[in-house]
Amino acid sequence: MDATPLSALVLTVIFSAIALYFLYFVIRAGVRDGILQADRKRNEQAEPSRQTEF
Repeated sequence: MDATPLSALVLTVIFSAIALYFLYFVIRAGVRDGILQADRKRNEQAEPSRQTEF
């Protein structure tokens, strides 16, 4: 079986799609962790002000 230009193109597209799919989940996990970290930091900064109000 020869590696015709069409099959080479198809393999390139398939491997690119797999890599982009993997990259999507890596970025999604990073954004999720960044949001959680920002929420934790915001809560830590808000707690001292809550204690002084009472």
